[in-house]
Amino acid sequence: MIKELKTLIAVAREGTFAAAGNKIGLTQAAVSAQIQRLEAELGFEIFDRKGRSAHLNRMGHQILLQAQELLRLYENLGSTTVGLPASVLVNIGAIASVQRSFLPDALARFHQQCPQCRTRVVPGLSMELVNLVDAGEIDMAAIIRPPFSLQSDLRWTTLALEPYRLIVPCDLPGEDWSELLSSQPFIRYDRSSFGGRQVDRFLRQMHFTLREVCELDELEAIVKLVENGVGVALVPQIATHQEWPAGVRVLDLGQYTFHRDIGLVHRARQSLTEPVRTLAQLISDQVKTGSE
Repeated sequence: MIKELKTLIAVAREGTFAAAGNKIGLTQAAVSAQIQRLEAELGFEIFDRKGRSAHLNRMGHQILLQAQELLRLYENLGSTTVGLPASVLVNIGAIASVQRSFLPDALARFHQQCPQCRTRVVPGLSMELVNLVDAGEIDMAAIIRPPFSLQSDLRWTTLALEPYRLIVPCDLPGEDWSELLSSQPFIRYDRSSFGGRQVDRFLRQMHFTLREVCELDELEAIVKLVENGVGVALVPQIATHQEWPAGVRVLDLGQYTFHRDIGLVHRARQSLTEPVRTLAQLISDQVKTGSE
């Protein structure tokens, strides 16, 4: 049974029987046979099979947690750690701005409420984190909403709509945002990110001709460059951080305002474990508290 449980964990991580087999040195047929034996022992299916992919169903997620704990105990046989209370690991992906804003406070509250749990924060761009949730590598991710439809078994929970503003150096005169955007050097939000694509679509729709001087993904670095007089930039106003540095001025786009949709991507709530649901709720509560 131990080898079947190890194979179960490999399939959950890799997303397909073939990829799991490559990871643990088995053929796809051998992996399939082990999973079938495990399901026969349990008396129910633990994977939803679609084409070559295999995703844990609701019972499968519960079995996965139990399998991880059983293997932890098995590996600790004879050690002094056996008597320690079991811990449940929650994996959450997060883009950089989320890690620096509401996530730490939400994690602090989570560990106060669930002292038996551990958390692991996986950094990355939104696209990378969506793929990790889809592959079962992480439980959920706090990201910018993708500009495409999510896979049918994934869900989206909006946390905040963050309006984009034009930020300019504080000593730069003028109140016409479109004139300043057209006439000043432009610092671009990286187009490889979902947020940067929003800016790019906006600029193309408005037919602006810009003099670009720099392109980067880090929002704090963009603000710092504007503060230092390098140029102007279109950036989202982070929901839980309303104050801007003294060295920049912020101009509203008025009727042309567009928003960055920040939220959680996860599987259907009924398939989430209780700790994951708890953390998701605490994150939502923290965003509401921080934006009031």
